[in-house]
Amino acid sequence: MLVIPAIDLKGGRCVRLVQGDMERETVFADDPVPVARGFQAAGAEWIHVVDLDGAISGSPVNADAIAAVCRSVDARVEVGGGIRDRETLERVFAAGAGRVVLGTAALEDPSFFSAACMAHPGAILAGIDARRGKVSVDGWTKDSTTDVSTLAVRVRDAGAAGIVFTDISRDGTGDGVNATAVDELAAQVNMPVIASGGVASLDDVRALVALGRTNLTAVIVGRAIYTGAVDLATALRVGHGAEA
Repeated sequence: MLVIPAIDLKGGRCVRLVQGDMERETVFADDPVPVARGFQAAGAEWIHVVDLDGAISGSPVNADAIAAVCRSVDARVEVGGGIRDRETLERVFAAGAGRVVLGTAALEDPSFFSAACMAHPGAILAGIDARRGKVSVDGWTKDSTTDVSTLAVRVRDAGAAGIVFTDISRDGTGDGVNATAVDELAAQVNMPVIASGGVASLDDVRALVALGRTNLTAVIVGRAIYTGAVDLATALRVGHGAEA
């Protein structure tokens, strides 16, 4: 299981939020490029980058910062936030993204989502962000009536390369990953699942590995790396089963 460090961008700076609340931010770096290089030096194969401003506005806001991150590392970069049409999608790939995460579009624009999967096979992930079992969109500012499992099946059938599943109630809180919800989703869909939200320590990484789900391919870790609660190099070894 891969451990993927996260860079969340707000106003060009590297921040972490609590449960997606834009008013509850902690700034960890003014420039995300050194942060990305540090992740690569620790051994990260992928880096998860989210345009928080874009997710809420509906179009990219931190495109220059994202492009700079992509240029600065050899690690592959997956990008999400405000990508809701074909032109924007192609710009993000042209900037160097290895994978793109479509969240709001996965729920609200299934024709675009399917077309994106066909145009970029193996490179489109569905971002499914859950609040009390329902999918949330528009930077987590709007809750839908769609169940997580319903959307998961839909994006699987549309050709998504995988699902990034986030439990919003845990994200940025340090309360621990919701391993039960991750396990349930991985059991429902025969496709790669990437867990996100709440990782507080290496024990959370161990708990996900212990689930034994072969399609649970990665976990995204954010705040815990920045605070030092999780050492990325050690977490990478744990994810690969090299260190218990």
